[in-house]
Amino acid sequence: MPIAALTGPQYLREGLKLVLGPGLRRFVILPLTVNLLVFIGLIYLAVRQFGSWVDAFMPSLPEWLMFLEYVLWPLFVALVVLMVFFTFTLLANIIAAPFNGFLAEKVELVARGQDNSPPFSWAELLAMLPRTIGREARKLAYFAPRALALLVLSFIPLANLAAAPLWLLFGIWMMAVQYIDYPADNNKMSWGEMMNWLRGRRWKSLSFGAATYAALLVPVLNLLIMPAAVAGATLFWVREGGQGQPATHH
Repeated sequence: MPIAALTGPQYLREGLKLVLGPGLRRFVILPLTVNLLVFIGLIYLAVRQFGSWVDAFMPSLPEWLMFLEYVLWPLFVALVVLMVFFTFTLLANIIAAPFNGFLAEKVELVARGQDNSPPFSWAELLAMLPRTIGREARKLAYFAPRALALLVLSFIPLANLAAAPLWLLFGIWMMAVQYIDYPADNNKMSWGEMMNWLRGRRWKSLSFGAATYAALLVPVLNLLIMPAAVAGATLFWVREGGQGQPATHH
């Protein structure tokens, strides 16, 4: 594996340290509150429905192959966990998008050495709403057909054995897309340009996505990881050659 793949966890760790510092801490309170409410509601739903979802994906085996059920069951539990986690994380990101875009803008100011304690402005946050919601819709348009294809694959006997690792790989890539897009969008980079930028740094992007994905699976820690991932992705953007300055809103 290229040494570049080791930089992702470092960016996430630095992002966590940055958002817990005095200069940016106040920008984390709103997305943290939103994330907390979303995760409580969605975890409650997942706990109630988890068993029925696993049963729905498990293939029907003939009686003489029933012994395989004990082998396949953990695989399909993992599949449901990955699908539920990834879908719920995407939903939380859509809801928190304006706050995350706002946070990314402030982190970039700090990362570029322009302002160690940028001011908070409700007017600036509200001005970002239309653009950030539109960009989340673009992410959803990218995600939906690919997720649908994986969902269909999950119901095809034998082929569905590949669904769990493919969901994992797709989830890791989407974590990089999700968070790097905030500083890219703030700097007026188009969707296509942003995707090309990520592909040009494929190993670093995947390592950042993998570190974020793994950290988001840890209960309680995952509440802090979302703003930390925004900050880490912004540091990634600045240090890996992202151009421009954060857009300002008045």
